[in-house]
Amino acid sequence: MRTYELALVFRPSLTEEKRKKLLTTIKGMLKDAKIENELEWGQKALAYQIKHEKIGFYHILSLVTEIIPSDFEKKLLVSEEILRHLLVRTKDKKEEKEGTKETKVTKKTRKTKSS
Repeated sequence: MRTYELALVFRPSLTEEKRKKLLTTIKGMLKDAKIENELEWGQKALAYQIKHEKIGFYHILSLVTEIIPSDFEKKLLVSEEILRHLLVRTKDKKEEKEGTKETKVTKKTRKTKSS
């Protein structure tokens, strides 16, 4: 199983009821996913204006699933209530226990002919 984090930024004008309804719709799209953690950060100032909004309501979901539906992010982009979203795959628990093998990248210098 793979772990993901989904960060959502909602319009601040949404009522709590509409926001919860939208979250249940999003969770419904991810019906095969198990939600491990759900954080509600609340309203925060945005670094820059998004769709003429200076403030956004942040919500973070930690998911465990085998697959994310292919049209999931397209549906998030179409929604006017969501200002931004970010879906990131995080390290699996197995990878954390085993320790991922990182390869070292060495800089190769090019030899030039001296005159």
